[in-house]
Amino acid sequence: MQTLDLLRSELAKLERVVVAFSGGVDSALLAYVAAETLGVDNAVAVTAVSPSLAGAERNDCEDLASTWGLDWREVETHEMENAAYRLNDGNRCFHCKDALMDAVQPIADQLGATVVLGVNLDDLGDHRPGQHAAAQRGAKFPMVDAGLDKEAVREASRVLGLATAEKPAAACLASRIPYGTPVTIERLTSVEGAELALKQMGFPEIRVRHYEDIARIEVPVESLSRVVEQREPIIAAVRQAGYRYVTLDLEGLRSGNLNQALME
Repeated sequence: MQTLDLLRSELAKLERVVVAFSGGVDSALLAYVAAETLGVDNAVAVTAVSPSLAGAERNDCEDLASTWGLDWREVETHEMENAAYRLNDGNRCFHCKDALMDAVQPIADQLGATVVLGVNLDDLGDHRPGQHAAAQRGAKFPMVDAGLDKEAVREASRVLGLATAEKPAAACLASRIPYGTPVTIERLTSVEGAELALKQMGFPEIRVRHYEDIARIEVPVESLSRVVEQREPIIAAVRQAGYRYVTLDLEGLRSGNLNQALME
């Protein structure tokens, strides 16, 4: 596969890398190919742990690293201590990635490595200030340099037989909170609890958008009828997570749709 060969070539140029490893399809491919290309001694996978990372996602990282034999480490990031991050304006992701670089750069410096992120070509078209923060700190995006878009990432993952090839897209829990609503531990916990409950009910692709005591549920359009069919247990579970009202978005799941508010 040409794009996979190009990715290996880009990683070979860097010689030694620290991969920001969230366990999603993008960073998983990058971590796997980095270890395959450079060897585990020259490719460290680092997972940033904070209240905005769902516990299930952290566990996925550990399981994948164990299965693939990666040199995996976890570090705590402290974006919640930054008032500018908690404010949750359009630059929230900038402060988050800045905190990530604070945590992983010392590891990279110790190893003489470059920090790399699982950014693909399609990510460049969205509002992603975090990419600018990472780039300003010297991070590289090998999949962009190799010309991989989202579909190429999944196809390469299939070719390699990675368990993450069909994993639904995920994002940090803070992305469920509308811009202008402060990020708090309590709000993140409510979102995580509601989403975990719905995933356990058979909805792997799910977003629970947080509007104080209102939860707005997003699932793919083809799953809308199933939500209605299971309305009673869903309502009970979402209320258990701390919401009073439970709503279903009839437009279906749209990753990153809260960014639209920044363009209005």
